[in-house]
Amino acid sequence: MKYDLSMIGGPVAMLFSALMFSATALAADDSPTASHPLAEKLVVNGQEMPVKRIQESPLEGLFEVRLESGETFYSDAQGKYFLVGDLFENAERGLVNLTDQARNEERVERLAQVPKGEQVTFRGVEPTKEVIHVFTDTTCPYCQKLHDEIPALNERGIEVRYLAFPRGGLGSQGARQLSQVWCAENPSEAMNAAYRDKNLESPADCDELVARQYQLGAALGVQGTPAIILPSGQLVPGYVPAERLAKMLETDS
Repeated sequence: MKYDLSMIGGPVAMLFSALMFSATALAADDSPTASHPLAEKLVVNGQEMPVKRIQESPLEGLFEVRLESGETFYSDAQGKYFLVGDLFENAERGLVNLTDQARNEERVERLAQVPKGEQVTFRGVEPTKEVIHVFTDTTCPYCQKLHDEIPALNERGIEVRYLAFPRGGLGSQGARQLSQVWCAENPSEAMNAAYRDKNLESPADCDELVARQYQLGAALGVQGTPAIILPSGQLVPGYVPAERLAKMLETDS
């Protein structure tokens, strides 16, 4: 029996889509899975789930399972029952999304592992007050709009660090252009030129780096571009004007 994803809805379909995507990635990367006793019990239709991490949740007997794709769900100790969705705490300050909190922490940790030399950075002239990460595609119109806001962001002390995320996939024109940007002698100048629709002379020899960042973005929940990640790890999808983004950063800190 195979899963018919058209017959299951919403987050469940997303979970099993992520499962299949992760299994493919693991076959290529041979990444290790979690050593928790529950991991070997998480088998769906004869296929082991590509587990990255398992930890106890605040609810007794319920475990939080994080897949290599970045998707999260909850399971009992036997891997018999799954709960797909966000876990909230009814705290004194109101409802706290514990699942989202964990996702944010994961994004901060993963982005901290990306070497600065592999990011295209726009610092500006003012002392840096905040740093945001942006998954971008130079063929994306809304990425262009956000890039036009870079000077205004830099003037506010906001440093922008770009990561590659070709929205059309790794075989797209966007992926090739991003590879040229990252391989350029001066990537920031190449990024500016790409957004001005100028032909780049640098070779497209950074396919592996672009692929790594694309896979990282997918694992962190990026589904389109631009995707802005605030210092707290909160993911903000889509274009946001500089003034509004600055206010979001004030709330985020």
